[in-house]
Amino acid sequence: MKIRTLKPDFPHFDAILKFAIAPRPICFVSTADIEGNINLSPFSYFNIVSQHPPVCLFSPLRRMQDNSSKHTLENLLETTELVINIVNYNMVQQQSLASTEYPKGINEFEKSGLTPLASVLVVPPRVAEAPVQLECKVRQIIPIADTPGAGNLILADILLMHIHDEQIDDDGRVDQAKLDLVARLGGDWYCRITKDNLFKVKKPVKNIGIGVDQLPLSIRNSPVLTGNHLGLLANVEHLPEEMESDEIRYEPDIQEILNAFIGDPSTRQIHLHRKAAELLDRGDVSSAWKVLLLQ
Repeated sequence: MKIRTLKPDFPHFDAILKFAIAPRPICFVSTADIEGNINLSPFSYFNIVSQHPPVCLFSPLRRMQDNSSKHTLENLLETTELVINIVNYNMVQQQSLASTEYPKGINEFEKSGLTPLASVLVVPPRVAEAPVQLECKVRQIIPIADTPGAGNLILADILLMHIHDEQIDDDGRVDQAKLDLVARLGGDWYCRITKDNLFKVKKPVKNIGIGVDQLPLSIRNSPVLTGNHLGLLANVEHLPEEMESDEIRYEPDIQEILNAFIGDPSTRQIHLHRKAAELLDRGDVSSAWKVLLLQ
């Protein structure tokens, strides 16, 4: 495996970085200046950074062409109030249109055709089409540098969250696929979060996994099992006992492997590892362990 090492002064460093650090959620921010002129603009350098208190962070960059500040930053230095609107697929093209560098005083709600909705605690309006809208107040603004492309970290306290009724059930649970979120990648690329590309990874919060270093060498060095497979196998509190494999030994597909390679343990091991890999890909860690203990 060849690895190329790049320094920040590499000609395409910033472009490569945007492809690599992705996907990035989109902070679609509405603000108002001190005279009440509305601005709406998206930023992909964005995330939540605290739960209690709930705080978001995003970063408007200084313009590359003339080192000037974004209207969003100028407005927040004046008024400190904003709404962060979460972008889904149904509004992604209008969100992109709102990123156009319109002159100060031009209302991007009107240009993009999105619907302003009065906020409760802050002056800037919400985007009615956004599935989630966060009314916020600036906690802190941290300039990183005064050079073109430099960021300005804006920490924003979340005061109120508004969410479309169809997105949340009576128990406060959200259907992740139903949100139909989008995120920024590099260049002109976006990605869409759909049911087909969602998957779960069980958090190791209820038990302390043994770790990959404690797996038997024959499993750890398997030519079949991937790093993801090893991670699943290592997220158990203890190695299973070999007697736990007895019940799976007599299943027809396992019997076929065991009988086909009598006297050829290395080939038998590869086939058992392939079977275990199939089980792990289906999320059946317990059965995968039982198969692996047969070798």
